[in-house]
Amino acid sequence: MSLTLHFHPLSSFCQKVVVALYENGTPFTPKLVDLGDPEQRMALLKLWPMGRFPVLQDDARGRIVPESSIIIDYLDQTYPGAHRLIPDDLGLALETRLQDRFFDIYLNETMQKIVGDRIRPAGGKDPTGVEQARKRLQTAYDVLEHTLAGRRWAAGDVFTMADCAAAPALYYSELVLPFRDTHKAVAAYFDRLLERPSYKRVLQEAAPYLHMFPRG
Repeated sequence: MSLTLHFHPLSSFCQKVVVALYENGTPFTPKLVDLGDPEQRMALLKLWPMGRFPVLQDDARGRIVPESSIIIDYLDQTYPGAHRLIPDDLGLALETRLQDRFFDIYLNETMQKIVGDRIRPAGGKDPTGVEQARKRLQTAYDVLEHTLAGRRWAAGDVFTMADCAAAPALYYSELVLPFRDTHKAVAAYFDRLLERPSYKRVLQEAAPYLHMFPRG
């Protein structure tokens, strides 16, 4: 098996890639990385000096591919399955990439700002930054409520890379700033994601680690 994914099941960006792999039944070897282990951290740094996962290792082509969106794009081009995650239509491809970036930047990274503050030492808290992040997340929900009106999936009628990004981003964001009672279209969309077999499997595999998520 030529593909190895260096990842952690709890990571939202890693989950995004695993959803994509499961959508097409792409064979790969999962290699869990514990960043708290110096040897495992050093091994990841050798692959990708930024030290962040996920990282895809393709031994057959001698390629190391970092960053979730780039990994999915690489898989779509190099190991295409029956389900294209970036549509061939240029307009749909652009919308897919736009929504993918929206979920990554305005939900995922914003949520991580709030969660990251919870594990800071008492003297290093950033209440102003957290409040700004909460407002940004609320605005993102408002934008999504408008975007998703009349759509089944994030970019339109078909499941794409944007939905791979959306599932973990919404899962963790709901734990940080609930949206179900205030954003009905977002909630309905999230329910569809929760029923997607690929994401159901990802959540099952993440279950043993979910207790590690810093709740408020």
